Amino acid sequence: MNIVKLSLKQLAARPLTTSLNILLLAIGIGTVSVLMLFNAQLQDKLYSVGHGIDLVVGAKGSPLQLILSTVYQVDIPPGNIPLKEANKIAKMPYVANTIPMALGDNLLGHRIIGTSPDYMKLYEGKLAEGRLWNVSMEAVLGANVARQSHLKVGDEFASTHGLTPGGHLHDDNKYQVVGIMAQNNTILDDVVLTDVQSVWDLHEGESTTNQAFAQPAAKKDKASDDSNDDEEDFKPRELTALLVQYKTPLAVLALPRQINANTNMQAASPALESARLVSILGFGLNAFRAFAVILIISAALSVFVALYTALKERRFDLAVMRMLGSSRLRLCMAVLLEGLLLSSAAALAGLAVAHAVTELAGRLNWVPGLPLTGLWWEQQEAGLVLLALGVGLVAAIIPAIQAYRTDIGTVLAER
Repeated sequence: MNIVKLSLKQLAARPLTTSLNILLLAIGIGTVSVLMLFNAQLQDKLYSVGHGIDLVVGAKGSPLQLILSTVYQVDIPPGNIPLKEANKIAKMPYVANTIPMALGDNLLGHRIIGTSPDYMKLYEGKLAEGRLWNVSMEAVLGANVARQSHLKVGDEFASTHGLTPGGHLHDDNKYQVVGIMAQNNTILDDVVLTDVQSVWDLHEGESTTNQAFAQPAAKKDKASDDSNDDEEDFKPRELTALLVQYKTPLAVLALPRQINANTNMQAASPALESARLVSILGFGLNAFRAFAVILIISAALSVFVALYTALKERRFDLAVMRMLGSSRLRLCMAVLLEGLLLSSAAALAGLAVAHAVTELAGRLNWVPGLPLTGLWWEQQEAGLVLLALGVGLVAAIIPAIQAYRTDIGTVLAER
């Protein structure tokens, strides 16, 4: 009989034991695979969202909190900064460009960001329909926001105060949808963009009928310089943060230190804080990895016990096969092949389940803000397959040696 068929028949003869061993090893392999997929896609998300932003200037507090709240839109900002001070930062010689951000409201949990069109350009966003905002209280919806809210160009909506659902509804002054962004799998998909002036108007009780605010957004941005701040000292303007792009690499050494030391604001680097966040999350992931390794070791012991026990039960069969002409090496290889077949089935099952679970997590949005996909493949997963095969091989070595050493005379004499 073919050695592969022989090994398959031996495994099929013990369906319950074989299934349990495959399940145990598959759980371990699948757990490690899910962690790999999650970690890889999380890091990709963190670095892609922060790409193009060299520095974030905001209120004093935790730099990680500032980055999470303004770049990743997942935390509460530490406070606001005066527009007058933000304008001074924009005029510094090391600064190539700045993007203002004003937060304060949400639509169905999606943050409404008062900003400039440069924010959309930062993530290479494009319009699927409509246009960008021109005046206060005009809004452009992200693709996911439009899908969940069922809003269309021309519709109006009332924002909810605060950055999470459940706050006061600003139904006395509504936004008008003038554009919807195309899906591009960035932070833009889950936000609502408007002019900074919209956020100021809404929280100062101003109506869109006020002609002072009914000028184009681009002109209003230019109007927010130091001279106008002086004219409106009775109503000081504030921003949540300022996104900064460097003009020269030397800025990374001078600008953050200058802002942190000489102003009442703080400067935080998205690159540094992202790396810090990944290292923090790494501790939790390592605990899950340790658990998965324990599962894999347990599976290896289970496979060893199953093969060793089965070998004892098959000693007479092996002796008969030797009498019929099978060599010691053939019997040894048959047992080793059983371990490899069992572990390879577990590896394939574990990886298949891991990718299916990751895809399901993405479709059900189990991790808000992280678009998980099971179509992602990590090169390290190939190492998982080799690990599984190694586990099966190691677990089968001692039973294989026992099969090799089977003495025909002794076994037959016992019968």
